[in-house]
Amino acid sequence: MKQPYNLSRRAFLVSGTAAAGLGALPGQSFAQGERVFRLGALNSITGIGGPYGPYMLEAIKLAVAEVNSAGGAAGRKFQLFAEDDQTKPEAAVLAVKKLVEINKVEAVVGIWASSVGLATMPITNDANLITMNTCGAPEMLTENKKGLAWMFQASNAIFGNAFAEVARRRGFKRPAVMAFNNSTFVGQANYFKSAWEANGGKVSAFVVYEPNQSSYRTELARVLASKPDVISLSAYRPDATIILKEWYQSGQDCKFIMPGWTANEDLVKALGKEATEGLISISNVAAEQHPAFKRFAAEFKTITKREPDIFAAQCYDMVITLALALEAAGAQADVAAINGQIRAVTGTGGTKANSFVEGRDILRKGQKVDYDGASSRLEFGKHGETVPDFGVFDIQDGKLVLKETIPGQLPA
Repeated sequence: MKQPYNLSRRAFLVSGTAAAGLGALPGQSFAQGERVFRLGALNSITGIGGPYGPYMLEAIKLAVAEVNSAGGAAGRKFQLFAEDDQTKPEAAVLAVKKLVEINKVEAVVGIWASSVGLATMPITNDANLITMNTCGAPEMLTENKKGLAWMFQASNAIFGNAFAEVARRRGFKRPAVMAFNNSTFVGQANYFKSAWEANGGKVSAFVVYEPNQSSYRTELARVLASKPDVISLSAYRPDATIILKEWYQSGQDCKFIMPGWTANEDLVKALGKEATEGLISISNVAAEQHPAFKRFAAEFKTITKREPDIFAAQCYDMVITLALALEAAGAQADVAAINGQIRAVTGTGGTKANSFVEGRDILRKGQKVDYDGASSRLEFGKHGETVPDFGVFDIQDGKLVLKETIPGQLPA
């Protein structure tokens, strides 16, 4: 048998190779006969999600430790099982089947890629399990037929609208679009185009490119030939690094609007200050002024030696939200009853809470609770998607500088 792994706040950061077959995380000791909540973490530890997945798992472990150290939710501690989906739908299907059929989990958190979310949702739906993810593909909303999936990242319909709104506010007239060829980014690009054209504008070029290329000069040349004043670039960091390097070498003047998980200080490290100066970065605002974020960020940084990104903050919120829903539903509640409390514990009208213990104590007084998370205020739309505020940042001298905050809006 595997030796238990200590799920304390001093847990180490799992590397991609160490986490390839995570299984039951060690260190989870429970009293004989103690009723636990079996929680699955499905993260992209390897593959294209590798820059994010290990930190997302670390955030999940932090939240599990917080709940368990407080005695559990409704007296039930979380027992955590983790799998690497390798950012591949085929691997994800095998991993989630293991979580469902062997580990007997009651919820799955931490899904990053939309391709993984779409591939695994039929399995988790058939098993009537709660899932929580950071997927942005619009199809995630329409496929959430049982209402068991919760999107902690804004859908790309909302992202696309936000990109177009920022382009209008900045006075751009000739936007072009480049998008990584997957459902998430093509969806984001299409919503940008629709939102821009809805106000009478025209996109100068629309190019979808294939992943895993050593150069994107051909695709970039097609975009630059249209003489855009700004390019909406829907990309991951590896491909964005290549595209921006080749754009900088071209010497052609234009701006870029990009998602915050790509346009950040790690991108600056890869390209240097000159090539990234003036990039516009848009993301769900990690709720940096919320007490929940400040406490989580301090603990996260102690373990990982870095600031948490938005995905890590969202994963932390998944576990705390789930724990509060369990607390509200009660120790004997089934998955459906717990799922039915998720909106209630994050909805407006309740007493604000910024941690599991705060929210638990409010619930035990018979009051409603409104958990404001580390990632956002957690207001969910009708399909289970968050509708957060967006931070608009400029990269200046290698640093992200917040310029404004705009409210997220669902498409008309």
